[in-house]
Amino acid sequence: MKDQTPTPPRRRLTASKTVNAQGAVREPSASALNRRARLIESKRGAILQAALELFSRFGLHGTSLDQVATQADVSKTNLLYYFGSKEELYVNVLRQLLEVWLRPLQAFSVEQDPIEAISDYLRVKLELSRDHPAESRLFCMEIMQGAPLLLGELEQPLRDLVQNKVAVIQAWIDAGKLSPVEPHHLIFSLWATTQHYADFRVQIEAVTGRTLDDPTFFEQTLQSLQSLILNGVRPR
Repeated sequence: MKDQTPTPPRRRLTASKTVNAQGAVREPSASALNRRARLIESKRGAILQAALELFSRFGLHGTSLDQVATQADVSKTNLLYYFGSKEELYVNVLRQLLEVWLRPLQAFSVEQDPIEAISDYLRVKLELSRDHPAESRLFCMEIMQGAPLLLGELEQPLRDLVQNKVAVIQAWIDAGKLSPVEPHHLIFSLWATTQHYADFRVQIEAVTGRTLDDPTFFEQTLQSLQSLILNGVRPR
């Protein structure tokens, strides 16, 4: 005689909770939520990195979502779960790189010794040019095209940050710790001299046969930039 005991229903999984055989809803554990969060962040990071590499080489219009998905080793459907369109993905890449490039400038404060602060800033920016050339090239490409998708970021958060640091530099000047220079142009010069080694890496290597990956060349470059900039802003 067959066992007439009803077979309990299988457990059903949803995105955030489990329903057991008795129909009771179980909230996911903290460790399960953490694993899910790490997985999401890992997948999102892989997509952003793949997009950065492709956008920096081929630009927005020369890159397809299919290419990004293949590079990130995800399906296009999965990619679109994280980013709704190619333009949204592109803007997220730009915002991420802008945060990376501007983080060192945020450290400027009135309490610092300006010569030490600017010297350290040159080193950090040159390290970013060495370690993150793709980010710099993509930002440069966007700016040269008129920043159609990044203009809002430039007109508000970037402007606010720069104005804040202009005030810091002016305070150093007023205290006699720096020679009188126009603070905006000092910041622009710091950006131009350091990011040149990322944006024109191919040209520099063609002329010198070296890149910032060469530790000796890196130190020579840093010392030259520090000498040029710091000798120009030291109090007379």
